[in-house]
Parts: sequence; structure tokens; C-alpha cells
Amino acid sequence: MTPAIRRPFKRFARGFTLIEVMVVVAIIGILAAIAYPSYRDYVIRGALVDATNGLTAMRADMERHFQDNRSYATVGAFTSPCQRGVGTRTFGDFVVSCTGTLDATQYTLLAMGTAGTLVGDFSFTVNQRDERATTAAATGWSTCATRWLTKKGAPC
Repeated sequence: MTPAIRRPFKRFARGFTLIEVMVVVAIIGILAAIAYPSYRDYVIRGALVDATNGLTAMRADMERHFQDNRSYATVGAFTSPCQRGVGTRTFGDFVVSCTGTLDATQYTLLAMGTAGTLVGDFSFTVNQRDERATTAAATGWSTCATRWLTKKGAPC
């Protein structure tokens, strides 16, 4: 009988080298640096809808009151929506309230973002002539005296 031929023992590498791990970490870091700001802007855009919806709903209430009473202010037993309760309503992360002059022929509504949220720096206004404005915005976002800006980089 011939003796069995012994083959040298081959070791198969298992796991990853440090270089491979570092390449993967670098790729993830680059993707995160690109994706996070875009995701944050997307989340903010979704939250800004609460402001525009709130202002639109409150404006509709004011116009309904005017249609019934021919005045935006309180008339007799008919209380203006701006003067009901505390005069503010909350829509998501925004508080909508009446600001400035409120009389028989004019009003201004303001939606301000709640401090400490992603939309805390934003504020929007609308008046009885449906003149809309973005009066404050987060860093990198624009303000506009003639419309609500709900997308970063949108023209005024």
C-alpha cells in the first residue's frame, strides 16, 4: 500500500480586512452627508402644509363670518373667529392667530412654527385680500412678500 498523499493545509480567510471595513464606512458617510439634508428639507416641506392648511381654514372662517355679518369684527352676539376662545388655533406644529388690526373691513392671520421643532423658524401670513407672505424662514430658505414658500430654493 502506498502511503496517502498529504496535501498542505490551506487556510481560507474569513471576515473582512480593516481596509474593506474602512471603505464601507467611508461610502456610508458620503451617502449620509448627501442624503440627510435632502431628507430634512423633505420633512420640513411636509410640515409646512400644516401652516398653509391652517391659514386657509381660518381665512374661510373669517370670510364666512363676514358674509353673515358684513364685518370681520364681532357683531352683537356673533363673535369673530379671531376672538373666539383664546383666538388661536393649532395645526400640527403651527399656531394660527390674528395679528395687527381687526375691524369691520380688515384682518391679518399669522401662522408661526412652534419653537423647538423643525419648523420653529417659519411664519406665514394672509389677509382679507388673500395677500400671502412668508415672513420668516429657516436658514437657507427664502422669505417672500407675495406668496407662501413651501419649498427650499423656490422663487418668490
